[in-house]
Amino acid sequence: MQKRVLQLLVDNTSGVLSRISGLFSRRGYNIESITAGVTADARFTRITIVTSGDDDILDQIEKQVAKLIDVRDVKVLEPSNSVYRELALVKVKTVASNRQPVISLAELFRANIIDVGPENLIIELTGDQDKINAFLNLLEGYEILELARTGIAGLGRGIENVTYL
Repeated sequence: MQKRVLQLLVDNTSGVLSRISGLFSRRGYNIESITAGVTADARFTRITIVTSGDDDILDQIEKQVAKLIDVRDVKVLEPSNSVYRELALVKVKTVASNRQPVISLAELFRANIIDVGPENLIIELTGDQDKINAFLNLLEGYEILELARTGIAGLGRGIENVTYL
């Protein structure tokens, strides 16, 4: 099984995300993560999908997605020629006596402490999946109360593959 990151440029219409996810569920394809947001041009939405399968399945996914009526462009974001980022919010149980080591760890990863309560911290971390996973692994000695991850958002490097509509 391989992972593939697809970047879709789609019409910003109601139901477009539902139609795309419906294609995956009807065909039995897996979505590992999906992010979506409006582009600089409000007529379009950029969707980043991480999916997995063998080469034949991944090629089939790409072809099927490209056939959808709202889809204007499909690109494969190759790791060597793209930038990927993910956002994680981590709520960690802490009290005054063990708060500083968690804060120091967050600083080491260039994370932000965005909320402090009497018994917890909320940490915001952005980076690639490896960075976020490494941070979470180092928090093993602490109780993670809640975790929210956005999934990958990505763009290709340079201007060679920019789609102009």
